[in-house]
Order: sequence, then structure tokens, then C-alpha cells
Amino acid sequence: MTSNGRQHPEYVGYLYAHFKRESDDGEQIHFALSDRNDPLHFDDLNGGRPVLSSKLGERGVRDPHIVRAPGEDRFYLVATDLRVHASTDWDRHVRHGSRSIVVWESTDLVNWDEGRLVEVAPPEAGNAWAPESVWDPGHDAFLVHWSSTLYDDAEHAGASYNRIMYAFTRDFREFSEPRVWVDRGWQTIDATVILHDGLYYRFLKDERARDGVAPQGKSVFSETSESLTAMHWRPLAAGIGLGAISRGEGPLVYKSNTDEKWFLWIDEFTPERRYVPFESTDLAGGQWAPSEDFRLPSDPCHGVVLPVTAEEYERLSTAWGGVERV
Repeated sequence: MTSNGRQHPEYVGYLYAHFKRESDDGEQIHFALSDRNDPLHFDDLNGGRPVLSSKLGERGVRDPHIVRAPGEDRFYLVATDLRVHASTDWDRHVRHGSRSIVVWESTDLVNWDEGRLVEVAPPEAGNAWAPESVWDPGHDAFLVHWSSTLYDDAEHAGASYNRIMYAFTRDFREFSEPRVWVDRGWQTIDATVILHDGLYYRFLKDERARDGVAPQGKSVFSETSESLTAMHWRPLAAGIGLGAISRGEGPLVYKSNTDEKWFLWIDEFTPERRYVPFESTDLAGGQWAPSEDFRLPSDPCHGVVLPVTAEEYERLSTAWGGVERV
């Protein structure tokens, strides 16, 4: 059963879609494939080169996320429209960055359309970061969420902080009016959601500097709700992974194809290390232990792990074979 609660053919492996560190071709879409149903051993496809590149907007993409459309053979890939390699002016990126996301569609995970920019954030927003999609059966639509700074002045000159926004869509072309989903009164980014036994689990980053006010700042926390659109979620865990890692962001979460086990990757975003996997056999317990045996592709950054069928696995292997091992 998938995170949207619908049955699908048996999965035999995992696709990891991601970007890499800032470089000439790092901030594009990269794919890695698992060693069949081993959930923690991955190798880069296409020799570590991008499988999709954006020539739109900022001409770079980060934080890709793929969702499988319920009831049809279609996938939607959304990503942040941002290229830090071209400019490290973060003040510009948060005040006057792209308010659009990049969207690609595919029926087989191999052949993708040309992609398009879709404006999702309102004019008062300064950015639209880390978009993800989750199917909401109650609305019969995808809830797409992302992070945005919001400003009271037209010039975006005042102070602001990232909130999590959301909008609904059925076709990733027309979106409902964006609304605030998470507003703690302080910086919150990088939300991701998984469904299990009728309960949604949401993981986010507390972007505040770590100090006496925010002793677990710059790390991941989690919360739960029976409804995706609830404005108040129940706290579950905070400072996830601290001790094993010094800080964390960009959480991604997925369930094992074969066992009652979940995996949570957290990006330590240090010069020495990026993603670090954690695991749990009790999603509701909120406790995560570092995984001891894993192989991730080179320079793994914020992305998504998607279970794939035998047909999809073979198609990906054939199209972009020649794995790049580290």
C-alpha cells in the first residue's frame, strides 16, 4: 500500500530523485536506483549526470519530489526553481526569488515532457522552496506544499520568515488560491508527509539558529494529524537525529517494501557529509536510530525515494544503466 493509501502492484525496488551540490550541473534532476529491494543501498544512474535539466526560470532545480497519481499511470515531478551556483545572494533568493515551481510529467518515469513553470506563491511571497505533493482523498486532489517568505510591503524590504504554504491541484496546471499551512512565528521549511494507518506524519525543519530560545534549532521535528488540512498538528518528536548528526534539514521518509520498517533521511548539510539515514519499526513512536549499513550515491541532496514496480525498475535500469558507485 502506498502513502496515499491505495493498493499498487508489488514493488521490487526504490528510485531516489535528487539534486547535488552547487556546480555546473549539480542543481538539476539526478536519479539513483536501489539494489533491488534493499532500501539503503543506492547507485547513481546515468553515470552521475542529470537525467533532466531545467532551462526555465532560474535555470536550475533543487529539492525534487515525485508523486504517483492514483488510479492512472502518471507521475508528477515538482522542484524548486533555484540555481545557487549562479548566485549565492540568499537575501535576493528569499526576497525576490522565483514564486514558481518547475513541473514535469511522465507515464513511465523515463520519458518526461518538456517541463513548465507554474506560479504557485502569491505576490507577497519572496520565494517558493521545496515543493512536495500528497494526494488528499477528501478533496480528490493533490495538496502541493512549499515554503515561502511573506511580506507586508510591495518591495519586500521588511522582515519576514518562511512559512509552509499549500494549494490544491488535479492537473498541476491550475492551482487553488495558496494558503498558509504552517506558521510557527519563526522559520519553518522542508516539509514532507507520509500516511500510515489513517494518520498523517509530517516532518519539518526548525530553521531557527540554535540558542536558548531554540535549543533544537537547525534540526528536524515531527507531528501528526488525521487531516492534511488541519491547522494544528500534534507534536511527536523534536531534534530528530541530533547526536548522530550535528544539524539537519531536507527530511525524506518512506516505508520498506518488504518489512514493517520506515526510513528517514536527514541532510546534515556540512562540507563533509550530506544525507544520513535513520530507521524505525514504530512510526508512531517518534524514535529514530541511525542506520548502520547503507550506500548512498555521491553527494546526495534533498529529494524523494519512490517505490517502483519490476517493470519500472527494469525501464529505469535500461534507460540510464551504467550505475556510478561511490
